Amino acid sequence: MAEAADHQGSYHQEMHISWEEFHRDARALAEMLKDREWKGMLAITRGGLGPATVLSRELDITHVDTICITSYDHQDQGELQLLKSISLEDGGEGWLVVDDLVDTGKTIQLVKEILPQAHVAALYAKPKGEDMADTYLTRVDQKCWVFFPWEE
Repeated sequence: MAEAADHQGSYHQEMHISWEEFHRDARALAEMLKDREWKGMLAITRGGLGPATVLSRELDITHVDTICITSYDHQDQGELQLLKSISLEDGGEGWLVVDDLVDTGKTIQLVKEILPQAHVAALYAKPKGEDMADTYLTRVDQKCWVFFPWEE
């Protein structure tokens, strides 16, 4: 992680993830999730689409859908907007919900209100939100802005 220019007063570090690092980390997350039988997967768009692609192949999950929630305007987190929801039987039990990063946990909190039984996994988690993820691969400093390969 490199020290960075102050992103509008909030972020003091940057982490740039290459395609190779992203793929390696997504496969490592899949390894952590492979011992369960999944009914399907939900990607939280847009960030969860990349990890969902790799995880769906690694875990052989063919039923993949999306739940669309937005909260960012560039690097400023604002109010959550639920753009597309989903209704699943049993509160989402047996379903895997995937995102790239858990930051404050607000997005995951909304997902858990809609699908309280679903399992939430993320590649990366920041301290304020890590307790909301059921599984995550790597902890990232709260003041770090993560740049994913599809953003550069």
